[in-house]
Amino acid sequence: MKLQQFYNQVYAWLLRTGPSFLLGIGVLIVGFWLIRILSRWLTNHLYKRKIDPSLTPFLLSLSITTLRVLLIISVMQIIGIQMTVFAAIIGAIGVAAGLALSGTLQNFTSGILILLLKPFEVGDNILAQGQEGTVTAIKIFYTIVQTFDNRTVVIPNSKLSNEVIINISRSGTRRLDVEMKFSNSIDYQTVKSTIENVLDGAQNALKIPERRIGISSIEADGYKVMVNVWLDAHGFIDTKMEIQEKMMEALRGSGLKLPGLG
Repeated sequence: MKLQQFYNQVYAWLLRTGPSFLLGIGVLIVGFWLIRILSRWLTNHLYKRKIDPSLTPFLLSLSITTLRVLLIISVMQIIGIQMTVFAAIIGAIGVAAGLALSGTLQNFTSGILILLLKPFEVGDNILAQGQEGTVTAIKIFYTIVQTFDNRTVVIPNSKLSNEVIINISRSGTRRLDVEMKFSNSIDYQTVKSTIENVLDGAQNALKIPERRIGISSIEADGYKVMVNVWLDAHGFIDTKMEIQEKMMEALRGSGLKLPGLG
């Protein structure tokens, strides 16, 4: 008698929940199939849009994982599983994780913003957090900068997104400014001609934008000459030192005395 009652209860349960269960399984299968198709489309779309290679895998993984979680939750609702307890547990875990990982989450969101907005890219020379060097990698949580004296600096992305960044090489060119002082007895035109000859012979000195040479100030004991010449941003320091060295040699070779440098 008890066995018959058990069978009757199981049969009633199957009649009551069977259709919902079968519907849930069907939705799950179709949902995973649609997510697979969407994943292929999203992959092609992101690569066509030339999204940063560091960001593309993360966006794909986040999107697909989110869709799968939503699908499973929907199927559980269709089958009739109550989500109240799960929602409370997930909420509590989310609050605890948010408090524990607040700094990490700031770096995470900052990394996403940097990869999307591109204030700098891999290969750019930047000045940030007192460090000047070349960006070698942009990760989700941090950015790696190789300084010109070959130090590897790891900077948290939250520092880069909330503070000033100077992108030295974004424009492709930089201006070299050199100021030199001469006594009033030295002919300015001779100085200017000597400097122009040096710049004409410098391979890395750009013709465009046009360079400028002029008297920047006149003083009681002499005058100062300002030289503005444009160089390639990459290799700027090497070119700067080379031009300044040749300028000094040419001026002294012409018999011109430099009483001081501005």
